[in-house]
Amino acid sequence: MPKYIFNKETLNYEEYTYSGKWKFLRGVLVFAASVAMSVLYLWFYTSVLGCDLPKTAFLKKTNARLSSELELMNRELDSDAGYLASFQSRDNDIYRSVFGMSEIPAEVRNAGFGGVNRYAYLEAVDRTGLLRKTEVRLDMLTKKAYVQSGSFDEIESVAKKAGDMALCIPSVPPVIPDRNVYRLSSSFGYRSDPFSGRKKRHTGLDFACKTGNEVHATADGVVETVRTDTYGYGKYIIVDHGFGYKTRYAHLSRIDVKVGDKVKRGSAIALSGNSGRSSGPHLHYEVIYKGNYVNPMNYMDLGMSVTEYVQVTEKAAGQVVSRGNPA
Repeated sequence: MPKYIFNKETLNYEEYTYSGKWKFLRGVLVFAASVAMSVLYLWFYTSVLGCDLPKTAFLKKTNARLSSELELMNRELDSDAGYLASFQSRDNDIYRSVFGMSEIPAEVRNAGFGGVNRYAYLEAVDRTGLLRKTEVRLDMLTKKAYVQSGSFDEIESVAKKAGDMALCIPSVPPVIPDRNVYRLSSSFGYRSDPFSGRKKRHTGLDFACKTGNEVHATADGVVETVRTDTYGYGKYIIVDHGFGYKTRYAHLSRIDVKVGDKVKRGSAIALSGNSGRSSGPHLHYEVIYKGNYVNPMNYMDLGMSVTEYVQVTEKAAGQVVSRGNPA
């Protein structure tokens, strides 16, 4: 609305015109007042009333939703980690053990990621660390699942050879199961040493029999060791059957195989004797599984009929792949 002032010279009311400087100054004052009022309003709205600005409220709501989803994902990862741990336990204790395979070391299953920080890109946006934690867990579970998948592939490959494995388990006696031929003089476990009288662990079975009694391989395998230990096993043979199994035949009088020979279950490999540290003619027989001595009685049936045993040895005689010079 225009402003009028009284002109004393003309004795009339005339319209007053503001200068450009005054208009500018008034505009600045109005703008400053508006800003001050806006700031005061925002302060009162956020600090006194405790309310969030619309954008802030939207971001908080979005952040809460994403955090809930990450928490839910972590709970699901907990469940998945439990299932994977169960698979790993069964894998080492059952599946791989059954097939004589070595366990996968924990350091291989739980290996992390070395080198450059893979999660540096999250540091600027992840103040709580929840996103980084979830990403790390997801990567670790993925890697563990990859290792487990590889193990199952390996087991599947070995399982396809299960028929071969059955022939490689030492499941028949090393001597003909005729009680008129042998006597089981020492069993597996602790006993009084026949030389020192002290209690000592006996790592195999002793078949007391006359020198020259035929000794047979108890499973398919390859001759790994042919050696003479004057103050211990005497003349002895170690056969590697694969799948974690080895057998030892000791105190022999003669050895009829050489290192590298392939033998079948029932193959004649030596003659019993009294060599080495022995208190009388006998065959000392051991079963070694994955480096540990185990009780041979858990693998063989001494009640096997002589007829059946002879059939096994005769079949092996026609399947000998190679034969070394007698030792």
